[in-house]
Amino acid sequence: MKNILVPIGTSPDAHETLQYAVDFAAQFSSSVYVMEVFNVTSGAGKLANITATVEKSGKERLKEVIGMVDAKDVDIKIATYNGDLIDGLKEIDEEIGIDLLIIAPRSNDIQEELYLGHTSGRMIKRTEIPTLIVPKGTKFNPFKVVLTGFKSGVLKRKRILNPLIQIKNQFESDIHLLLVKTPGYTDKDLQVNTALMDISSQLTLAEHATTYLGILEHIQLHRPDLLCVFRRKRGVFTNLWEKNTIHKAEFSAKIPVLVLSVKKD
Repeated sequence: MKNILVPIGTSPDAHETLQYAVDFAAQFSSSVYVMEVFNVTSGAGKLANITATVEKSGKERLKEVIGMVDAKDVDIKIATYNGDLIDGLKEIDEEIGIDLLIIAPRSNDIQEELYLGHTSGRMIKRTEIPTLIVPKGTKFNPFKVVLTGFKSGVLKRKRILNPLIQIKNQFESDIHLLLVKTPGYTDKDLQVNTALMDISSQLTLAEHATTYLGILEHIQLHRPDLLCVFRRKRGVFTNLWEKNTIHKAEFSAKIPVLVLSVKKD
């Protein structure tokens, strides 16, 4: 896990997410990129000057946030981008290779009924980068128990699991698999990827109306330190594909959530 990126919004608690990322990165000797996105459009004559001024202001703010955390000898770098957030994430990923995004659930949104706000929801929906969602105020602790919940055990590539495998190896995590059979499941869904089976200590099958309800029950049973899910249109965040937000009634977790993309090469 070489490069970790932390998008910084306008939240006054942004330093908390960055501190978590730094503490996590220290375990893997990773570099942390702190990213701010701005969007400047103006007349052609003054555009360059305005862009440079806004970019400088953004960098100064990032330096202030960085100054609020204990760096623990982690290499923290600044990245800025003029344009759309998703375009910026993709461009940085192509340039340096992002192994993990670390974000807060609601980002800049303040609606208490939301688990994923518009900004954080777009990042999950429109990128293929593995993402660790860290609830506000969470302090980093090693992941000793990991619950991986899904409704289909089919994975096209083993490399999808790389972040989870690295976490298991680093923390000697006990990984519990939960396959939730929901209405309309097929026999193919019950075929669990062998690489996923190889890193797990237990596989449980459950039947529920939704994947989330199955996960909720087993969070209470196993009390994991980390929940791992897969980014699928038929997965936990089904409603995310119709909009860019997730309400707490649809999904919520008080522990960090690792979202793995089924399309990542």
